[in-house]
Amino acid sequence: MDKLAIVILNWNGQEMLHQYLPTVLHYSRSEATVYVADNASTDDSLQLLAKEFPECKVITLERNWGFAEGYNKALRQIEAEYYLLLNSDIEVTHHWLTPLIEFMDVHPEVAACQPKLLSIYNKDMFEYAGASGGYLDRFGYPFCRGRLFDTVEEDNGQYDYATEILWATGAALMIRSKDYWEAGGLDARFFAHNEEIDLCWRLRIRGRRIYCLPESYVYHVGGGTLPKGNPMKTFLNFRNNLTMLYKCLPDSELRTVMRWRWFLDYLAAWETLILNRNWGDFRAIYRARREFKRWRHDFDADRQRIQASRQEKEIPEQRRFSLLWQYYVKGRKRYGELPV
Repeated sequence: MDKLAIVILNWNGQEMLHQYLPTVLHYSRSEATVYVADNASTDDSLQLLAKEFPECKVITLERNWGFAEGYNKALRQIEAEYYLLLNSDIEVTHHWLTPLIEFMDVHPEVAACQPKLLSIYNKDMFEYAGASGGYLDRFGYPFCRGRLFDTVEEDNGQYDYATEILWATGAALMIRSKDYWEAGGLDARFFAHNEEIDLCWRLRIRGRRIYCLPESYVYHVGGGTLPKGNPMKTFLNFRNNLTMLYKCLPDSELRTVMRWRWFLDYLAAWETLILNRNWGDFRAIYRARREFKRWRHDFDADRQRIQASRQEKEIPEQRRFSLLWQYYVKGRKRYGELPV
């Protein structure tokens, strides 16, 4: 059994593998086994791996299962104490693994953690996808230390302390294999987007802990699979976020939050149409609402099981304020300006 398995899920990412896999192998081989799980790529990814990276273990999947099920199928073939799910567009740094491994080894109550994520294009800025650890507001909107909506902060060391978070980014997520499978793994029905938040929230409900450890830091390209503004990305984000709320919110909050989200989602759809003339995102939000209504009850058994596993009555990392109100009305654009 491996101590740590770094698993990179790849789909037509030949260029990213060529550019960033060397840093992963160089800075990680002494502490981890590196795997690439290929989601039936049609480019030359497999040929590249065989020719340039023979030391990397390869798992070949028969079709593109998406992010969630692709990882589930790959991880079922790996025996390790810890998994580290790593995007192919990550540049790692010297000594990046040691703080993560040492922290997990001495904190058995912690199920998962992440390093600090910085932008590869501007290495003094946080990166959108995970920054320095993620949270949710009362209506299910995700945000990070270092990123609120589209406002990304400069990294001046203001969040350089280990802290408990609600969700760790799927771009660089270290998790105990035991916790991964006991929580049910990533939800394959999501395909992509919000799946790591959903998994981490389920872990927190079970009483497990999630941390960001900024002593470890990596650089992320971001947006490689579906770029920002892609209607499919908008559709998956809205549909999956609603589904996650349906699964994970306690009974005392579910009805109220879902009523607010009905209003806020349609408001967002019309805002993107009227102000931005974006028909693609407008249609994507309406489609996401319809799809959620259609498949919501497919998750009834999941909801019952998740609520039955609840060890935490209230989770502090799901904040009680509205991020929309704080950001757009109060003008608070930085994490440090938000209510405690």
